[in-house]
Amino acid sequence: MPRSAFLDDLRVVLRGRDFRKLFAVRLMSQAADGTFQVGLASLVFFSVDKATTPEQVATAAVVTILPFTLLGPFAGVLLDVWSRRQVLLLVNAVRAVLVLGTALLVIGGVDGPPIYLLALACLSLNRFLLAGLGASLPYVVPRHELVMANAVSPTCGTIAALLGAGVGFVPRFVLGAGDPTDALALLLGAAGYGFAALLARRIPRDHLGPDQRAPLDGRSARAALVDVVRDLVGGARHVRDRRPAAYALSAIGAHRLGYGIMTITLMLLCRNHFTDPADVDAGLALLATSLTVTGLGVGLAAVATPAAVRHLGTTGWIGTAIGVAAAVQLLLVIDLRRPTLFAAAFLLGFTGQGAKICVDAVVQRSVAENYRGRVFSFYDVIFNAAFVAAAGLSLVLLPADGYSRGVFGAVGVLFAAVAASYVTLSRRLPRTLTAEAVSALDLEHEPALAAQVDPRARGDHQRDAGLDRDR
Repeated sequence: MPRSAFLDDLRVVLRGRDFRKLFAVRLMSQAADGTFQVGLASLVFFSVDKATTPEQVATAAVVTILPFTLLGPFAGVLLDVWSRRQVLLLVNAVRAVLVLGTALLVIGGVDGPPIYLLALACLSLNRFLLAGLGASLPYVVPRHELVMANAVSPTCGTIAALLGAGVGFVPRFVLGAGDPTDALALLLGAAGYGFAALLARRIPRDHLGPDQRAPLDGRSARAALVDVVRDLVGGARHVRDRRPAAYALSAIGAHRLGYGIMTITLMLLCRNHFTDPADVDAGLALLATSLTVTGLGVGLAAVATPAAVRHLGTTGWIGTAIGVAAAVQLLLVIDLRRPTLFAAAFLLGFTGQGAKICVDAVVQRSVAENYRGRVFSFYDVIFNAAFVAAAGLSLVLLPADGYSRGVFGAVGVLFAAVAASYVTLSRRLPRTLTAEAVSALDLEHEPALAAQVDPRARGDHQRDAGLDRDR
């Protein structure tokens, strides 16, 4: 897909007034996320009087990811009974208060567990915000524009978070290191959350659904939570019986484990290896540059992946992307300098996002429609739990400065094994698919999959598509 296709999609969806309002909430919320997280990182890891260890970085990673792992599957239950517009408004308002409280603690000289607890609360609420934004999209765009909106919204949100992170760095570079500077960055994040809440007020209260809301008392809440657990188990069993989805989720879970280890490694390298640990400003600047380069890789993957899939197919591109990630690890073993670090950061962002886009597509197309929500909840747990596991392994494997050829090589072997196993197992799958399996396939844009479709199933699929057009 040429670069202009992404911009064309963005222009199409931006024509809708309701979408623009929801989009503004997303951009401001995620920009505030970037500012808050930079202020928090500066406070915890880049203070002159603090030494950064693998234990500290791993703890921060768990605090950051664990809310997504534990709360993610349950967020949908509440979003189906609460006004989603109110969720967007109140979550941002509460986060503004929490981050303001964090800034006041910093100014008062408080450190340690209170800061972590407030950060954990703020990040936990973020799970509801992101889920609410996704669940609200069908209410603000026509059905035929939903795919475009799903494609451009998260990418633009990521860009907004990077820009917000840049805002968070400004006080440090202008005023120098210190608790007052970190508090100012946090105050900027709090202001961003507050503004996002005001933007959410522009949306009518019941405009984002759900269409029917039942009261959630204690008994129904417990029943709903039990249902979520059952749904996760049902999603896992459904995946077990759909080998394309099972192979894809196994691949992305293993990749996420290695990617998580390298993310923690990156922070330690920037803080303790490439810069003097006493020169925290230099370490922070290097980390900012590295994360920006990673973000560029992620953004480019959204543009380049469709074209790569047309040439290689989804299986081929997943295998190629993870295989390139393995080669990047070999490069780090041979020669670790700043240019190598930036190249690795870019390629790991690019290949990781490229593989995930394809895994999303494989899962969507391999599971039955009535199981799709449950399967993606299970997917979400795998994706985030792998990163939490990576944090635990980092405690054992990484030295204080993050530089370990053995770890680089082990992650490279992991990536290579994942790429080879996924391609080999996927290509051993039956060469024909039934009508049920192809009901969601876009045969025109998936020639590799189209070749596997049983002719009778293809006829059924085309006939159904014709009926949809007639309607």
